[in-house]
Amino acid sequence: MPRTPRKGKENPVDEELIKATESALASLGLSPFSDDKPDQEGGPVSVPLLPIRDQVYFPHMIFPLLVGREKSVHALDEAIRNNRQIVLVAQKHIQTEDPEPDDLYSVGILAEIMQHLRVPDGTFRVMLEGMERVRILGISTDTPYYRALVEPIPTQEVKDIEIEALMRGVMNQFEQIVNVGRNIAPEALINVMNTDEPGRLADTIAPYLHQLRVDVKQDILETLDVRERLNKLSIVLKKEGEILEIQKNIRSRVEKEMGDTQREFILREQLKAIQQELGEHDEKSGEIEEYRKKIQEAGMPQMAEERALKELERLDKMPFAAPEGSVIRTYLDWLTSMPWNKSTEDRLDIEEAERVLNEDHYGLAKVKERILEFLAVRQLVGKGMKGPILCFVGPPGVGKTSIGKSIARAMGRKFIRISLGGVRDEAEIRGHRRTYIGALPGRIIQGVKTTGYSNPVFMLDEIDKLSMDFRGDPSAALLEALDPEQNGEFSDHYLEIPFNLREVMFITTANLLEPVPPALRDRMEIISFSGYTESEKLEIAKNFLVPKQVKEHGLYITKGYAYQKIDGKLRRTHKATDTDTVPLLLFSDEALLKIIREYTREAGVRNLEREIATVCRKFARQLAAKYEEQKKRVTCIETDEIILMLGQPRFHYGMMEEKDEVAAATGLVYTEFGGDIITVEVSAMPGQDGKLSLTGQLGDVMKESAQAAVSYVRSRSKDFDIAEDFHKKYDIHIHVPAGAIPKDGPSAGITLATALVSALTGRPVRRDVAMTGEITLRGRVLPIGGLKEKTLAAHRAGIRTLIIPKENHKDLEDIPDKVKADITFMEVTQMEEVLKIALLPKDPSNQ
Repeated sequence: MPRTPRKGKENPVDEELIKATESALASLGLSPFSDDKPDQEGGPVSVPLLPIRDQVYFPHMIFPLLVGREKSVHALDEAIRNNRQIVLVAQKHIQTEDPEPDDLYSVGILAEIMQHLRVPDGTFRVMLEGMERVRILGISTDTPYYRALVEPIPTQEVKDIEIEALMRGVMNQFEQIVNVGRNIAPEALINVMNTDEPGRLADTIAPYLHQLRVDVKQDILETLDVRERLNKLSIVLKKEGEILEIQKNIRSRVEKEMGDTQREFILREQLKAIQQELGEHDEKSGEIEEYRKKIQEAGMPQMAEERALKELERLDKMPFAAPEGSVIRTYLDWLTSMPWNKSTEDRLDIEEAERVLNEDHYGLAKVKERILEFLAVRQLVGKGMKGPILCFVGPPGVGKTSIGKSIARAMGRKFIRISLGGVRDEAEIRGHRRTYIGALPGRIIQGVKTTGYSNPVFMLDEIDKLSMDFRGDPSAALLEALDPEQNGEFSDHYLEIPFNLREVMFITTANLLEPVPPALRDRMEIISFSGYTESEKLEIAKNFLVPKQVKEHGLYITKGYAYQKIDGKLRRTHKATDTDTVPLLLFSDEALLKIIREYTREAGVRNLEREIATVCRKFARQLAAKYEEQKKRVTCIETDEIILMLGQPRFHYGMMEEKDEVAAATGLVYTEFGGDIITVEVSAMPGQDGKLSLTGQLGDVMKESAQAAVSYVRSRSKDFDIAEDFHKKYDIHIHVPAGAIPKDGPSAGITLATALVSALTGRPVRRDVAMTGEITLRGRVLPIGGLKEKTLAAHRAGIRTLIIPKENHKDLEDIPDKVKADITFMEVTQMEEVLKIALLPKDPSNQ
């Protein structure tokens, strides 16, 4: 497009005007390059000077020019009043508004003013004809315009074979540029072909190369040697030809793509017109209408509906096969499939809910009571009640995950579970933004969509196993979802629309509470799951695990009678019906107790179920080899058959020590797998520097407890009849067996002190006594945590006396009555009380 000249600037008239001038001259049989010679010959002359901003003009050119700068206008006036000749010189820098003499090149052209026109705004429109090259010898600034002293630069037209070859090469290159490019009029090629003089040929071609920089054209103008000038022009033409060829290829590809798109658009418009005539709808219109119907039926909030309709409008405007269309379609599919206002009706029959919970799980009274309380409040409040955020904490295998399914069944809600173990990306919770390829909502929104209802029971399993890295902290993203005050407008990065999670019942599970961040822990209601007692495990095995494994292994009949050996004879005992099956494998209580005591040692029942499954598999193998009549016999597994099927017992049931030992005390620990018992061993060996060695992979806290125990014994050595300088005579080695298992915590303090006193006094420790409690340097016994789990571990090991801190008396309420009936609890506040209970008198035979 032509550029609008501004007053005060000299701009070469735009390329379109130059082309029009050249075409007009050519149509009249004239060339834009004059054959006239300059009037002046010989020495320097003084001529008005006109600086040119962004162009270089050559001799023999006829060209228009627009002049607006004040000095330039004065220079033209002076030239018109005299001999109509003026010097044109290019500026070195285009942005210079008022150039000084140093801002101009030293070589320009002498031009004659052919026509001129002054316009009302004070500017000049002139037609000029280039005459010859001139060298500027000096510039005068005394007048209102620049006046230059110039001398003509003579050129010698020499023509030999090399120059002839250069001329032909230059003509061919120029012809290629004219044919490939679109910026040069075809008439220009005629003018070039009719030029025989080598120097004039270069001067004729150079002005047509409009894309060349000023400094490149100026270099050609200043090159006086014809051979060198043609060489430079050839190099420039080659580079320009390569650029035009690349531009042509790019233009061809773009035109082809645009042509395909336009062709597709035209065909689709024709197809649309044909379908309208036939009364049919095209595929895209049908899709848009289908989405519009889904949006109306989805029951979205106003904000979500407005966003969906806006995206649908964008989809309608873009071509059917546009890449972004698939992104919008996926987004609309998610919006329309979310359960915005679709929820299940809660089963508010509390007795029925209690029956379902008891049918699926034995024990877990606190959890069941909390769910029934929620249903009772739900009855009174009605819909809109905030869902509770529960956190089940306990060792593996105690039923944390499975109780979630029972809660959903009891309430009549859908159940969804996701595992957070190893999740370290915040986007797993909040989703990815739609700018990413393959973006999806977070796992919470995905889970709600999977259930199809807005109020499911949502279990976030293993919340204590969350991790974090450079992609963010997932636990921080959960803060909003697990806060009843905020999750009414949960923001997912993909949806970008608040979603109401207030009616969702979130249940999280963890083995340990310590790894859970405090801010997240504060938002949840903690319910502790302790390990099962022996009697509870027996009931669970009889009523849940054995029937489940018998059914999974096909050890039952559905028709006819089953036979059982009674008093040495086979008798028909059970009849299978359409609604009742008969198991072919039973376990006696003694057999189950043997498995519980000698083949498993755990807080839960996971390994117990595995051992029962092993017995079922071995029985199924025996049953497969029998006759059909024998396959209907009911077999009851007894204790002597357990060893045949499971091998030798893996654990020793009863007290850890076979007799009362010196320097060996039984302690209790609490781990993520529940409670367990440990033995602390102390050895006092003759030495010189009283070295203290601690082994058994002890943590820092437990090591400090050992050092505190040693300091306490040293401070009370007289009271225990121990030599005051024992620390100088003996090296003390404290070891806790099972060295492959890390151990830590302060609760073994009194156990360490008891074993140390026993080792230094020779008094044996009672083997039926276990203890737990933290010790101070003054001998005070401080409270500990996990008393219920530790007590259950002691009960499993056959311990009958348990020493505990007096301040833990309140925790005895959580211990089952059956366990409390079998164990005597000794509550203490001082270490002296512990030693009176745990240590026996010194055996004279050992002296």
